[in-house]
Amino acid sequence: MTISLKKFHTFGIEVNAQKIIIANTLDAIITSWEISQRANYPFIVLGEGSNVLFLETFSGCVVINAVKGIFFDEDKDAWYIHVGAGENWHALVELTLKKGIPGLENLALIPGLVGSAAIQNIGAYGVNFKDFCYYIDVINLFTQQKIRLSCDECQFGYRDSIFKHIQKNKYVIIAVCLRLTKHWKPVLKYSELINLNPSTVCAKDIFKTVCHIRQSKLPDPSVIGNVGSFFKNPFIKDKHIITLLNRWPNVPYYPQANGDIKIAAGWLIDQCNLKGHRVGGAAVYHKQALVLINEHHATPNDIVSLAHQVRNKVGEKFNIWLEPEVHFINAYGECNAVEVIS
Repeated sequence: MTISLKKFHTFGIEVNAQKIIIANTLDAIITSWEISQRANYPFIVLGEGSNVLFLETFSGCVVINAVKGIFFDEDKDAWYIHVGAGENWHALVELTLKKGIPGLENLALIPGLVGSAAIQNIGAYGVNFKDFCYYIDVINLFTQQKIRLSCDECQFGYRDSIFKHIQKNKYVIIAVCLRLTKHWKPVLKYSELINLNPSTVCAKDIFKTVCHIRQSKLPDPSVIGNVGSFFKNPFIKDKHIITLLNRWPNVPYYPQANGDIKIAAGWLIDQCNLKGHRVGGAAVYHKQALVLINEHHATPNDIVSLAHQVRNKVGEKFNIWLEPEVHFINAYGECNAVEVIS
């Protein structure tokens, strides 16, 4: 007999798992791992399931990381916040601002838990998780050793970290520590934030603006199943952007420090007139083309087919091939999302 995963992932698709365990402690995570090993079950750890697509019934144990706790410290230059991986990210942003600690306001309303924020190196409006990461506490499942990793050791990249690659089946994040400087400066590089006055704006102003932007563009996962941005923003080279600008002068692009050019994936999809496009019960959200939604009892195949069509349309028009930001999970664990939708 399998157990429904529907309430444990924000796409809200009807998929099941052999076993689901809510782990409130480190010992509970280790015990779940040991049980899975003895039974020869696949094993994965989830937060709120806000960045995953289950392709089929998971033939193993899904552990919900619910390790909580928030502790504050400070010195003359910064605040240090030690946070359990199972804490809600947006609630943490709100709590810091209530305590008069600025810094995380640009990352408001990003769904998911704190541990997932580290894995994904979440980012929005010119700010990324790695900008504040002081250390990450993990448990090595194979040795049951607790390890503290520095920010550099986590090898953060664009929506990327060591936890998505060589350590993804070895380490489980149990806590993070964020360092928020007392010499705060507003980051007002994107969207409506550009209109705010940097000399008078406060962190709460930015928080309110970001919340307004996100609520006006993005569907509430509790109402419409979705995982937020489905695709990563792609990076291209100088020659490619020149070609694009010659044909589409209004293409939104953002030069990077390494010389690459970041392009807004949502704009690319929108130019293909795909807002509202449907496959079965799945659709491209009508307010934000970067979001794929479970509009009406979508199946995993509906989402995959829709993502395939979106990727092909954008690729054929712009010669830019989008990659999912979402983790794809088959019966035995994470699989290659690009291969699935290609």
